[in-house]
Amino acid sequence: MAQMFNRIAIVTIFIFTLITIGCQTDQSENSTYLNTKHTEKLNVVATISMITDIVENVGGNKINVTGIIGEGVDPHLYKPTARDTQRLKNADIIFYNGLHLEVRITGSVLDKMKDKSKAIAVTDKVHKAQLRPTPEFIGGYDPHVWHDAKIWMNATETVRDKLIEEDPKNAEHYHKNTKEYLKKLQNLHNDLLRLAAQIPLEKRVLITTHDAFGYLGKAYGFEVRGLIGVNTENEVGIADVTDLASFIINRGISTMFVETSAAPHGIKAVQAAVQAKGYNVKIGGSLYADAMGTPGTSEGTYLGMMRYNIGTIANSLQTELELAYSE
Repeated sequence: MAQMFNRIAIVTIFIFTLITIGCQTDQSENSTYLNTKHTEKLNVVATISMITDIVENVGGNKINVTGIIGEGVDPHLYKPTARDTQRLKNADIIFYNGLHLEVRITGSVLDKMKDKSKAIAVTDKVHKAQLRPTPEFIGGYDPHVWHDAKIWMNATETVRDKLIEEDPKNAEHYHKNTKEYLKKLQNLHNDLLRLAAQIPLEKRVLITTHDAFGYLGKAYGFEVRGLIGVNTENEVGIADVTDLASFIINRGISTMFVETSAAPHGIKAVQAAVQAKGYNVKIGGSLYADAMGTPGTSEGTYLGMMRYNIGTIANSLQTELELAYSE
């Protein structure tokens, strides 16, 4: 009988020990999970490349950022893939432009999210007086705000504020990076003003594929005319080509520009229409309208893209400029 009780006692102690170890293991695993979740980087997704550039500059090494719409891609027409949709759903924060730019992303994904607070339009805090109304959207505005560096400074502050809200322990890091990047944006703005001012006033007419450069025109003193409107979903019609050809001839304009993210056939049709009337207009170069250049190049950054655009415009409008930039 004594042996039986001893065996029962041993088994009981063994079972108790297993339970205790199991509980400790569960607590250890839970603690590891919580600590990992607490220390892991924010998973941030941005739509257009210009916004991705802001997030990379402000977030630095404290976040993981994925850009969806890349080089040479038109955000007006972009339809999210299944992989894009999954990335958006898994993100801690989503930064998008708003103002009806990424309509297929907002309509098919963002508008259907249960937690809409994680999706932030970087234009939300831009004062309405700074925006260009457009008849293409009822009560809407031109979304191409990045072509004004001052407005893009506002967008940068919006990104900073959301990152700090979601990751307050790294607030000092985000503040420091934002301060440095805002200084670069201010220098960019000053450079663009100086370069634009060197172009004779009568030559400051910018003709492009679609009306994407209105903010650049307003900020830096250009008259801007697009073959089609703000939205590239609009098709080029015969009347559009004829009207722009007449405008070019009547104003004595010598140069037009194509865009890297839009087909050039519309502008070439205008060029042919002008030539058919005995006048000549050249294509002065290709501008970055809705997307930046190749990653790893100067034009693959917002600062480099903007300086490339103004330099191309200035040189093509037959001016001699000292292309020196502030650091």
